[in-house]
Amino acid sequence: MQSKRRILLIIGGGIAAYKCLDLIRRLRERGFSVRAIMTKAAEQFVTPLAVGAISNERVFTELFNLDDEREIGHIRLARDCDLIVVAPATADLLAKMAHGQANDLATSVLLATDKPVLAAPAMNPRMWLNPATQRNVAQLKADGISFIGPAVGEMAERGEAGPGRLAEVPVLIDAIERRLAPRDTAAMPLAGRHVLITSGPTHEPIDPVRYLANRSSGKQGFALAAAARSLGANVTLIAGPVALPDPAGVTVVRIETAAEMLDAVTQALPADVAIFAAAVADWRIAKPKSEKLKKSAGSEPPALKLAENPDILKTIGHRSKDRPRLVVGFAAETENVVANAQKKLKSKAADWIVANDVSPETGIMGGDRNTVHIVTRDGVEHWSDMHKTDVAEKLMVRVAIHLGQQSADIA
Repeated sequence: MQSKRRILLIIGGGIAAYKCLDLIRRLRERGFSVRAIMTKAAEQFVTPLAVGAISNERVFTELFNLDDEREIGHIRLARDCDLIVVAPATADLLAKMAHGQANDLATSVLLATDKPVLAAPAMNPRMWLNPATQRNVAQLKADGISFIGPAVGEMAERGEAGPGRLAEVPVLIDAIERRLAPRDTAAMPLAGRHVLITSGPTHEPIDPVRYLANRSSGKQGFALAAAARSLGANVTLIAGPVALPDPAGVTVVRIETAAEMLDAVTQALPADVAIFAAAVADWRIAKPKSEKLKKSAGSEPPALKLAENPDILKTIGHRSKDRPRLVVGFAAETENVVANAQKKLKSKAADWIVANDVSPETGIMGGDRNTVHIVTRDGVEHWSDMHKTDVAEKLMVRVAIHLGQQSADIA
């Protein structure tokens, strides 16, 4: 076993903080060195004296410590470790992490680090299930943060039970050791593969200040990029205009129009897999105006002549040179969802179509959840409603299995 692997443990302010004493002890038994940062709230549950005694290291609590910050202490802490573990990761701490706050030592270190981060949530079940917390968790997963737990069970509060318990210490240790284990091909089934993903809407200009667009948020495509990267793939994400941060470790190409997206896709080939999750505008203004359109009293509204945009999925699906081994399209429908997807599968020469109902009442377009149907030549799989990050992880595992089977057949 490798000795003196370095853990930076950030202890959040929850009753589960007491478990960190046992966690530190057991990690040290396994040859880890453990430094700890405690939030102000954490000090209400365990003392720095107890944590320091167990870790045999100084415990850090203050961002504005003159001695530490003389050498930029929070940056040193952020870099001088192999893994940062946040346990318990409270709802408040997760929210600060998701929004990039840096108003204390713990959040400053998390924002400044280039090391992997493993978060172990612990909180009341209603807090965990609150949409705000789930949005924050989804964002952190998209940013490359790993999670373990929470476990389900009785809470400290009388009569409260459900998801929200800090994972038990043996489970935490197993997650830490797996996170630090060398990532071989078996653990990273897409290692060496190039995955190309499109995401978000396109903006088709009417004049210098107006455009045609749709309500796509890009969340599903960005989640797919993060999931593919977590399985070891080299990922190129071609994104329309969205307000989402770049997923960690992913090559992101930002575009505006459908024509620009097609050009970026072509430039990114060859790829093993191409997933077209973008909601590309079907039409553009044939001749965008070079000056802002003006209205005047008594005049008729200007006529806007439309032209058809390139069909990116169809173009790549029918490509004879550098066609990806697996071409996956998304079909956003409001009626006859599966039937329309089956037609697209054939007409666009795709291998799979991921179809969903984006009628306004579903909340899928722009929302955090999705209900998809996987349409292939072999049939249709109906997936239950789930968070878009879960859809992404499940789909990318399916992609990895498919590519593995293809390679076995060739061999």
